[in-house]
Amino acid sequence: MTLPLYEPVDLEDMLPRQAVDAVTADMHEHKITADPTGVFHASRHTALLSHVTAQLAAAVEYQLTPNAFGLPPAAVLAQAATHLGRAVAHHCQALEQVVTLATSAQDTLPQQVAALGQHRALGVHLSNAHAALTEARLLLHAPPTPAAPDAHQPSRSTGIAPAPPVAGVRPAGGEHTRR
Repeated sequence: MTLPLYEPVDLEDMLPRQAVDAVTADMHEHKITADPTGVFHASRHTALLSHVTAQLAAAVEYQLTPNAFGLPPAAVLAQAATHLGRAVAHHCQALEQVVTLATSAQDTLPQQVAALGQHRALGVHLSNAHAALTEARLLLHAPPTPAAPDAHQPSRSTGIAPAPPVAGVRPAGGEHTRR
């Protein structure tokens, strides 16, 4: 079964983890090869990763208020964006190797031997990109950590939120009294 080719616009309505999963699936389905098709896939993967990275970076601002829109916390989104940024960088470096391999003659043994360095570099960059993408996926799929209780959240036993602290007032015996 061949997955469709994703384009950045296809990722617009996805949650960050869904978008990262879609890009990961696309990368597994449409491998980068040392030919013009590989150049196409490397360019497209770089565009997809860049788009998701920008979406994650923008979502960080919304998460400064915890649990806005049901996304992971801002720190998690920022870390995931950092890993995706590394994946983008490695894909750009892989693209350079793919273009060199796709446009260079490799008909003779000396040409093939000369191309071994590019093949090796291509493999290293794709492996590093995959590792960075895996780190981002792990962060986005991790179960949320329980947040520290907010002093202004309702108590589980009473359902009543304590009053915010007021200057000149100190609690005594569970009640607020003036000094």
